[in-house]
Formats: sequence, C-alpha cells, structure tokens
Amino acid sequence: MFKILVPIDFSNKSEFAAKMAAQIGKKTVCEIYLLHLVELPSGIVDMGAGSNFSIPESMMYLRKVKEKILELKARFFDEKQIVKYAIKFQNPYEGIDKYAKKIKADLIVMGSQGISDFEEMIIGSNTEKIVRTSDIPVIVVKTDSDKFKFKNLVFASNFKEENKVVFGKFLNFAKQFTSKIHLLKVNTIGKFESSSVTKEKIKEFIKDFDVSKSTINVYNDTSVVKGIINFGREIDADLIALSTHGRSGLSNLFNGSITKSLSKNVLRPIITFKL
Repeated sequence: MFKILVPIDFSNKSEFAAKMAAQIGKKTVCEIYLLHLVELPSGIVDMGAGSNFSIPESMMYLRKVKEKILELKARFFDEKQIVKYAIKFQNPYEGIDKYAKKIKADLIVMGSQGISDFEEMIIGSNTEKIVRTSDIPVIVVKTDSDKFKFKNLVFASNFKEENKVVFGKFLNFAKQFTSKIHLLKVNTIGKFESSSVTKEKIKEFIKDFDVSKSTINVYNDTSVVKGIINFGREIDADLIALSTHGRSGLSNLFNGSITKSLSKNVLRPIITFKL
C-alpha cells in the first residue's frame, strides 16, 4: 500500500501539507502517517530528575500534542482514510529521515517555511535538508489549496542519461492520477541549443517509456529557475517535478542548486527525486 509521511509542527505550512496529503489520499489507496517531532535541548537525556522537564508536565504536553493531531486529522481527513500518527523526541531532520525509513514511506509531503537565503545556504532549513538527501520523493508545499488537482504535471530536466531513473520514478508517481505530463527543457543564453536539437534529445530520452499523454516543450528564459516558474505559470501547472543531486553546505554557493532555488521561489508544489 502507498504510504505518505507528513511531518506536522502545527504551522500553517504543515497544515497545507496535511491538506495536500489528504487530497492525494482521496485519489489513491494509501496510508497517511502524521509525524510530530519534539526536539529536546542538548544535554537532556531523559525527562526525569535533574532535567528541565518533570514527568507530569511532559505527560500533559504529550496529551496536548495528541489532541492537536487528532483535531487536525478530523479537519482534513475523511473517516474512510487510513491515518496514523506518531510523536517522537528527536530533531526534525533526523526524525523525519528515520521514521520515513521505518514505515517504508513512498512519499513525504512537507510545508516550507522559507527562511532567509543566508541561513539556508549556511545551515539549511529542515525542508531543504530533506529535499537534498531523501531517497524518498518529497513534495514541498508553500501555499494553501482547497482542491488540489493532478491535471498538469511538469517534468523539468536537462534530459541527460543520468535522469532516466528519476524519470521512471516520476512516471510511477504520475500514473496514479489522470494527468497530462509536460516535459520541459529550459534554454538560457549561456547554455543555448536549437529547439529542434533539444526536442530530438527529449524524444530519444523518453523512447523507452510510456508517455503517450505528454507534451514536449522548449522554453527560453534568462535562467533555468525563471524558465520553470514562468512555464509553470503559463500552463497553470499543478505540480513541478525535479531531480536533485543532494549537494550540501557551501557547495551551493558555487555549484548552484535549481531544486533549492525553486523550493524558495516558486509557489506551486514541487516534487523532488534524488539522483
């Protein structure tokens, strides 16, 4: 059964993610796992004597968290949907990664808080870290959507051989919905090639895949990020799919990261697949 993990911190963005997971769940047969992580201050081993937490206080806190999760579950999910939850004492990045592996999640749906560019380049937000490193596809949600549709899905790529595995994963995800797939290559001044050459490359790339309901698109813009954003806006894309190399830390300052830049700038949901 398809399993979706939704980290919940009760912010508006995590509620947006829960709503999207609920809508995906209505279109698929799946289990949805809501995960709330409590990050303890460094140095605290347990919540007994000598710590800043008393057992009664911690038990009351956990009851409050459970009540909030159940309230969120009742608001966003149908009674027919299989929705489970867990509360873990761990930092968000490690906790999400560990729990996703434990339940063998097929998809992670997360809200993005959008912290400053400088902080994100030096330490990375929890969402950005998961996007970079997760072997499981991740959907990043930045806005609210009452009725999310999977009508138009964009797969933006350079269509090199290394991306074929990612494309296969994307198709496995897309086939669960009645969607039109838009294959997109963005041309820039620095890396320009004729549309005819690009289209032939894309045709060669997809020849071994079943993509009958798809379009091939070459879009010219000043940067790849702007091209993806503008193309997505023009066709009213519901979801943009990208691959990520998993680069970390300050390497992003020099190598750049299209996935990361888009997760900060684009308002449409993004799904990422690690190469």
